[in-house]
Amino acid sequence: MYSNHRLGRREFIKSSGILAGMSLLGVNVKAAAANGRLQVAQIGVGNRGKVNLNSLLRLADVDVVAMCDVDSRFLGEAAQLNSEAALFSDYRKLFDAVGDKIDAVLVSTPDHMHAPIAMEAMKRGKHVYCEKPLAHNVGENRRLKELAAETGVVTQLGIQNSAGIGYRMTSEYIRSGLIGKISEVHVWSNKVWGRDDSVGPNRSDQVPDTLDWDLWLGVAPKRPYLKDAYHPLNWRKLLDFGTGTLGDMGVHIFDTPYRTLELTAPKWVKTSCRKPNGFSHPTRNIVEYGFDATPYTTSSLKWVWYDGEAAPPSSIPGVSIHDGVSLPDQGCILVGENGSLMTPHKSGPRTFPMDLIRSAPRPKIKPRNHHDEWVRACLGKGKTNSPFAYGGPLCEALQLGVVAGRFPGERLEWNPNTMTIANLPEANQYLNREYREF
Repeated sequence: MYSNHRLGRREFIKSSGILAGMSLLGVNVKAAAANGRLQVAQIGVGNRGKVNLNSLLRLADVDVVAMCDVDSRFLGEAAQLNSEAALFSDYRKLFDAVGDKIDAVLVSTPDHMHAPIAMEAMKRGKHVYCEKPLAHNVGENRRLKELAAETGVVTQLGIQNSAGIGYRMTSEYIRSGLIGKISEVHVWSNKVWGRDDSVGPNRSDQVPDTLDWDLWLGVAPKRPYLKDAYHPLNWRKLLDFGTGTLGDMGVHIFDTPYRTLELTAPKWVKTSCRKPNGFSHPTRNIVEYGFDATPYTTSSLKWVWYDGEAAPPSSIPGVSIHDGVSLPDQGCILVGENGSLMTPHKSGPRTFPMDLIRSAPRPKIKPRNHHDEWVRACLGKGKTNSPFAYGGPLCEALQLGVVAGRFPGERLEWNPNTMTIANLPEANQYLNREYREF
């Protein structure tokens, strides 16, 4: 059983400093069937959640009618942006209180709570937008994909950069055959979302008055609060809460080549990194994947990820970088039969040799808004570009690489039909997790 974690007006005002007079009740909430506008609840409104909230509030066909966060500081800031929303600290109480008044849910919590919240929303028939990565482990990604198909709700994974013109130009050039069929893909991020301590922290600190620590932990194992180690940012580095640089930034940077080449589940994955310490992701990884060939690849495809101090790679065999160009801190290079194409993160493509792209027709691509696309699809106006049917397999592949980080140097053979690592049975325990009751 859980306690009522809807915030009372006096409790909320005291903890967050928000002035009295704002609505906590959401008395004007009406379902979309009544007014033609999408009624959304957002769960997680701090940091990246605040960016998502601002994106929703800019759209014409949306009412964000309920908001939830385990930290009243973040909830207070969100209430200043959207004063008419009902406010909660426990997502379960939000569903119980206003579940019949909402059509859709945006999930923007730390990674370990993505799947529990998204699954609850879909079981209740709510459309879901989930911040990347879709889930915390391989099994959750598969279950979210399957549940989305079973319920028929509209879903969108928060790969907002996929809507960018530069990434979409890359896809158009590759699929047009500009550099021929692809034999190698190199992807990287210099983010250092890991820790290399030999042991985890063994002390505890006072929990801030604004934070419900037990709710923040959610389904993850119980542990004492430690200042600056978990909330609000450093959880990405830790096994119980985040997916490291690969699982997180990999969603953005894998996406374009993975989507463009129409890849499916990897056949195998192998990680080079430090020995596992049992509590955090490595700070430096080089991860190799084996994928089946597609119409856009040669008969074999080499795929390598680099992060932390390994990124960008010092050199890429067979790729001649010239004209004063250096590798960006984050990005990808696709090596084709007739040349190479490089796309820095959140930028446009260029080819080596440069004459290839100079002589090619420029793709005609219209701007697209990732959040608006989801809202419109929820209202029956089109489809989403990154539904869980796509995002699930993408994140499943990424997080197989995260699992491989627990067995450095071992090649993990993946069977996507049985959801097992065939050659290393002891690795299968890391594909799922047992949820803590809270």
